[in-house]
Amino acid sequence: MDFREMIARRAALELSDGEVVNLGFGMPTAVANYIPPGVDVILQSENGCLLFGPTPKRGQQDADTGNAGGQPISLQPGASIFDLTTSFSIIRGGHVDTTILGALEVDQQGNIANWAMPIAPGKYSPGMGGAMDLVGGARKVVATLQHNDKKGASKVLKECQLPLTGKGVVDVIITDKAVFTVSAAGLVLKEVASGFTVADIRKLTEADFTVGDDLCEYRLGLDAEAAAAKE
Repeated sequence: MDFREMIARRAALELSDGEVVNLGFGMPTAVANYIPPGVDVILQSENGCLLFGPTPKRGQQDADTGNAGGQPISLQPGASIFDLTTSFSIIRGGHVDTTILGALEVDQQGNIANWAMPIAPGKYSPGMGGAMDLVGGARKVVATLQHNDKKGASKVLKECQLPLTGKGVVDVIITDKAVFTVSAAGLVLKEVASGFTVADIRKLTEADFTVGDDLCEYRLGLDAEAAAAKE
């Protein structure tokens, strides 16, 4: 299992029955494939869709429908397709319960930077997309990212260095090594991936954090095939 699948599986466990859920660009799009059995949610894509499901099998995709990354999606009974104006009316109107977003950096104040990589002095890429609307409109924001960059530097920081998407908006941080919640007092470590200790996480993390009383091993949900077999 690679880190992308690991993070997507864990992020799916943040969803509750009956929620309207937005899945952002990147790793979050895979969350649709790992929603736990018995949890029925209405998945929303910012490019104009409500009530989609897992990735369709090859040959069953429809080129006219896709997720935030332009990848194929399956439509559930009652699904609807609409324009961006309607989509962002849903987001800005406060109708999204939870959004799961990819991130470049997060910090101990619950800030998130997920849209801007510096490519030249004063120039950034690829652009903010709908993330700024989502962190302002959704009731719960889950940030997903690798714990460290390719050089080993922490991406969970004391203070974000890149331009912010939102300030103090993140509720849960999920990396490939740990899960944190964001409280008024800062980050709380809730889960640690197998093979790591709290001491390891402290060495790998720039941000300050406390350890939750209910600390446990990193949880992974079932994939769609395993869930069907269990049923």
